[in-house]
Amino acid sequence: MTPAGNHGAKKSGRKSESKAEKKLELVFEIGCEEIPAGMLPRATDELRTNITKLLTAENLMAGVTVETFSGPRRLSAWVRGLTAKQEDVTSDVTGPPVSVAFDKAGAPTRAALSFAEKQGVRVEDLHRIQTAKGEYLAARQVRRGRTAEEILNEILPRAIHDLTWPRSMTWTGIDGARFIRPIRWLLAVLDGRPLKFSFGGVSSGDKTFGHRFIGKGELTVRNFEEYEKKLGSNGVIVRPQARREKIERELAQLARKNGFQIHKDAALENLVCYLNEYPTVIEGEFDKEFLNLPDEILVTVMRDHQKYFAMENNRGELAPNFLAVINLARDSRGLVRAGHERVLRARFADAQFFWAADQKHPLADNLAKLERVTYESRLGSYRDKVERVRSIARWLTEQWYSSGMIEAHMAEADRAAELAKCDLATEMVREFPELQGIVGGLYARAQGEPDEVADAIYDHYRPVGLTDPIPRNVTGCAVALADKLDSIAGCFTVGVVPTGSSDPYALRRAALGIVKIIMERKLPVSLSLAVGAAAKALLVHKPKKGMTTEQEAQVLEFILERARFILRDRDGFAYDEVNAVFRAGAEDLVDAQKRLVALKSIRKSKNFEPLAVSFKRVRKILEKAELGKSEGRRVQPELFDHDAERELYAAMREAAARVQTAKRGGRYQEALEIIAGLRKAVDKFFEDVMVMAEDERIRSNRLTLLSELLKEFTTVADFSEIGAEERR
Repeated sequence: MTPAGNHGAKKSGRKSESKAEKKLELVFEIGCEEIPAGMLPRATDELRTNITKLLTAENLMAGVTVETFSGPRRLSAWVRGLTAKQEDVTSDVTGPPVSVAFDKAGAPTRAALSFAEKQGVRVEDLHRIQTAKGEYLAARQVRRGRTAEEILNEILPRAIHDLTWPRSMTWTGIDGARFIRPIRWLLAVLDGRPLKFSFGGVSSGDKTFGHRFIGKGELTVRNFEEYEKKLGSNGVIVRPQARREKIERELAQLARKNGFQIHKDAALENLVCYLNEYPTVIEGEFDKEFLNLPDEILVTVMRDHQKYFAMENNRGELAPNFLAVINLARDSRGLVRAGHERVLRARFADAQFFWAADQKHPLADNLAKLERVTYESRLGSYRDKVERVRSIARWLTEQWYSSGMIEAHMAEADRAAELAKCDLATEMVREFPELQGIVGGLYARAQGEPDEVADAIYDHYRPVGLTDPIPRNVTGCAVALADKLDSIAGCFTVGVVPTGSSDPYALRRAALGIVKIIMERKLPVSLSLAVGAAAKALLVHKPKKGMTTEQEAQVLEFILERARFILRDRDGFAYDEVNAVFRAGAEDLVDAQKRLVALKSIRKSKNFEPLAVSFKRVRKILEKAELGKSEGRRVQPELFDHDAERELYAAMREAAARVQTAKRGGRYQEALEIIAGLRKAVDKFFEDVMVMAEDERIRSNRLTLLSELLKEFTTVADFSEIGAEERR
């Protein structure tokens, strides 16, 4: 019998031996109005997670496979291997101690009688169990397992309800069910029979619907094979991967047919896969005269506004052709193609007009217009932001030039920062906001600005993600860093700090960009000084707000946290390795990265892990003694009364000089190997010496020795942060 604790119910964990052998199949579909394509991949994964979690909670997940699929009008699940019925679960409900349940003659007392009555059994049916607290009376209860049908009728509405969306709507009233779009039908079939539940006023059944235009209306379904086959015959390819393969195959076929290649766009391929239930690729053309526009504008119009794939010739030049994915089986009369060509012609004509109109005025003329474009209500206009960015960019290039980067020119950085936001006031960006920055760079080049400046303007929003390239020149890096630093510093100053669910100014992305630019370009940047430069720009220029010391520290830590993320998740350094290096200082990210490489390379050496344990011990001793790293004290060798103390002190002094020389030369692995070589002296110290001696002067001197050891040899990496097992 399973021991129990105090009075009350406790499951014994025993299950009845009868097992239902039959395995069932569930076909489940949420049918609704068109869901935005960009939301479907995440919703597909979340539906699978929800169903898995709910089945697991009901002990029905063993041996079960859950697959989920989605399209513009449906989210569906195919669940295989379901048990027809939960197993019965036996549990012991613990009652009073035996010593209390029976009198001296062995007759049941009132306590036993009351317990039996409460459990609905006879006293004779009670049994005894041995627990850690002694022998207790118990009643055996059997909870009958529910059928899969009962459970699914209960949990499937919850699986729908628990789907999260950026926004949702109601269609049965303000207090009704919420979903991304109104639900129109619910298909739920278990082993060929429809389940009976409802959500949002819609009852489940065995009916689904095909393609809105080429389907044949209502379809009755009994299993997944029938579900997939009937929908396939009615204009719906259920599996996103099958739709993707069809799109890729037809794109390649049409490109080869015309002797072109596709302008690669993985994000667009993914989007059109979820935009269409039955995707078919068609080709189209546009007037060659539009090829006079920059490629970036043409591709943006085709991709972002029309969801078309651009075509290139074998020299990589754009061709006057495009490929579109339509939600139909065919375009038999060419009407769909004609419509797409007509719409694209109009969009290109608009772009052509905007290009010509914007070129009538120098880009710099738009600076005055930026006064009327608000960046953030408390941080002023984009014109104000421009002045702050110019100040930070000048400071950065001055620092770099002083450090020997002859390609860092303050004048070019200042000019690029001055013009970087000017395209926000252009007609082109108003119509095609995706082109901000790019348009500025294109206009700057067309108007005779130096390539260095034009490229910097073009690139200054980069990188927008970990896979995005950084700006191609030093001037672009200066402007990009300045822009991102100003955004983070300004927003933290006025209290716009990212939360778990909100980051309206994309400050996390900005911080990642700062880290990526510095580390990939190997730029000499002191992060605290850079944050200070951003703080000074906020104070000197509008809105003339001062940052507190605490806010500057918050901004610095915010950027460093993104650096930790990149080093761990992208570069593959261990969590404790990053902590060890950052505890030793990460002002200079390039230097920190070099120290990490060195630390990782020597981590498996024979002296490293044991010394890490010793350093951890040193830190704990000092923390317990409440002694800081130095506190102005100096080691007094004349107070040593053990050879181990003298040997450690001598080894430290000899190693310190060598470590400093190696560090100055950037030879961090050599420095760490020298430090690791102290292991023998440190081990002997702890074996022979009692740190907390009774004599206060000797005890204080030994603590000072350990404090100096920790201070002197944790400037490359703090070994005490390494997660080695402590020796006893």
